[in-house]
Amino acid sequence: MKKYTPVFIISAIICILFAAWGVITPTGMQNLTQQMTAFITKNFGWYYLITIAIILIFCLYIFFSPFGGIKLGAPDEEAEFSLPSWFAMLFSAGMGMGLVFWTTAEPISHAFKQTPKAKPGSNEAIGDAFQYAFFHWGIHAWAVYGVVALVLAYFSFYKGYPGLISATLVPLFGKEKMAGPIGKTIDVLAIIATVMGVAATLGFGAAQINEGLNYLFKIPSNFTVQVIILVVSTILFTWSAWSGIDKGIKTLSNINMLLGFALMVLLFIVGPTVYILNTFTDTLGNYVAHFVEMTLRLEPLADGRRKWIDSWTIFYWAWWIAWAPFVGIFIARVSRGRTIKEFIMGVLLVPALVCFIFFAVFGASAVHLQLGGIDLSQFPVETTTFAMLQHYPLGKIMSFITLFVIALFFITSADSATYVLGMLSSDGDINPTSLVKVTWGLLLSIIAGIVMYAGGTQGLQNILIIAALPFSVVIFFMMISLIKALRKEHL
Repeated sequence: MKKYTPVFIISAIICILFAAWGVITPTGMQNLTQQMTAFITKNFGWYYLITIAIILIFCLYIFFSPFGGIKLGAPDEEAEFSLPSWFAMLFSAGMGMGLVFWTTAEPISHAFKQTPKAKPGSNEAIGDAFQYAFFHWGIHAWAVYGVVALVLAYFSFYKGYPGLISATLVPLFGKEKMAGPIGKTIDVLAIIATVMGVAATLGFGAAQINEGLNYLFKIPSNFTVQVIILVVSTILFTWSAWSGIDKGIKTLSNINMLLGFALMVLLFIVGPTVYILNTFTDTLGNYVAHFVEMTLRLEPLADGRRKWIDSWTIFYWAWWIAWAPFVGIFIARVSRGRTIKEFIMGVLLVPALVCFIFFAVFGASAVHLQLGGIDLSQFPVETTTFAMLQHYPLGKIMSFITLFVIALFFITSADSATYVLGMLSSDGDINPTSLVKVTWGLLLSIIAGIVMYAGGTQGLQNILIIAALPFSVVIFFMMISLIKALRKEHL
């Protein structure tokens, strides 16, 4: 029988103490996390922007370097999963329900509520809304996932190291230190960042499922219903994680992507098709033209615009960093047998393009209604998608599909996370025990519920920004370690 590792025990205790704090003094938790978030966004906003820029430059450097032909595995090894299954799994784990959550709400918010630069409702504001939605969900986000996944895949499959964050730093600090307290601390840090990132997403998902049920079936929208949703979902995703990656996660991911694309194609057909195509084309041009400007935009002399950057760009960059250990390990796990060049191209470009298409279809359909006199900006972000769909043919059917897709994304993201947390807390064992995975599944849902109770969606955002800061330093060490190993062995 496998014993619990020190990393599992320590990280689980930290999560339990955090949960207990939220239960005993929810107001105290809310106030402290608000103060910490305000401090970080005010003093480290520049750091988040530069960090993401460096990560993207690093990915491009590796892509064009002589190391691109190295296979993540044995030289004669074939890819473990087909291209469609690979894309489906990395996309479901990497974006999941967040994509359904924000594809309508974000463009509407940027264009008609709190805009990046222009007057709300103006043509410029609408153009900026899509441009920044592409920016937030484009290759910057996938570069964060990609760099962590690449480093893990190289050291795990090419070098044969355990699937741990600490193992990737052996070239920098030595095997002895990484097997000791320093290495364990790094792994605990990765687990805490993952727990907070995934718990926040589960909180967002529970809120949106609740709003969808309220919109479709008049089920009350309140904390009690959201807890019930978390409980039911926990049962489902722990069962899926118990089934293993080849059965539960792969099957659900493939079903999810098929349904998601079916929903998108259906809306594209019944929605404003030409307007969607025009929006996609125009926004793609603006995204490319303003790429560098958006990457480093901080607006130090304009408080209103800086507040928008803190609320959106910094929040997203923190979200991707907090999710990076979880998504990175999962993408690495399903990418064995691919070359570095194939890996970077697949992880950066394909999912980003799919995100752009989703935003163009859902976002343009929503904006088209808003310009036609139907006010979608009055709805909370959790409801905007459902409010938009009812105004198009087959709206009820599309709403049902949307609710089902959100629920499946919820499950695939969560069961992927329980698998990864199991690996991280079991010395990199690619087959962690079911009991360990179930423990993490329960803790994820408990923390999601407590943070929602203590601070709602804003509380979830605060936790993300706080958890991401220390792990961003680890990512820098991982990049340096990879370069050192590649140069030593392949030049």
